[in-house]
Amino acid sequence: MVENKNAIITGGTRGIGREIARTLAQNGANIAINYRNYTEEVEKLVEELKSLGAKVLASKCDVSNSEEVNNFVKEVKEAFGTIDILVNNAGITKDGLLIRMSEKDFNDVIDINLKGTFNTTKAVSSVMIKQRYGKIINIASVVGIAGNAGQCNYAASKAGIIGFSKSAARELALRNINVNCIAPGYIDTDMTKILPDKIKEEVLKSIPMKKMGEPKDVANLALFLASNLSDYITGQVINVDGGMVML
Repeated sequence: MVENKNAIITGGTRGIGREIARTLAQNGANIAINYRNYTEEVEKLVEELKSLGAKVLASKCDVSNSEEVNNFVKEVKEAFGTIDILVNNAGITKDGLLIRMSEKDFNDVIDINLKGTFNTTKAVSSVMIKQRYGKIINIASVVGIAGNAGQCNYAASKAGIIGFSKSAARELALRNINVNCIAPGYIDTDMTKILPDKIKEEVLKSIPMKKMGEPKDVANLALFLASNLSDYITGQVINVDGGMVML
């Protein structure tokens, strides 16, 4: 589905991003990932992706820093020749009630989640425009659609990604570049594993399918949106949430 395509996946070293990297590599794509600290976990993922037959590039890059992003994108372009797929997955949470939330906690989440998506999309778009081809997939959240108590910063960042993606889709459509959002619900990752059991029970009550999703559920949709099967789909937000949020 994405054989011989070249993909950048931000935040691709763990959780949903890692599963997207694996899934694209399994289907023939070459993979570039960024990291903030080179750990044994990063090294293991690089070796795993190579074992799947992918060319792999891993580089230190903070997505909130536009200079680092530009250098990273330039490095990927030089190594792979083209950049066909961008998955903006890098994200953080710093939860807290609005009245107690510090300005720093608000800014940090906006800088990584929203500004990071802007920085990377802008840098990659210039490459894709010249190619007249590209697939951009931005990982939002159902929290950006429905909101969630204690996550004003995170909800704002993800709602911003949705509006940003729709605008970018309109700007880039005539260049044969698709821009879409995936909005995961509660997915079984390290981030959700730390939730207390009582909260998990309440979460499950809100999901019609009565189960959390798996990273693979998100990765399978990313694969579809990264492939030519989605050529006539752009500016869309697709929930992967077991029916939790229905509009």
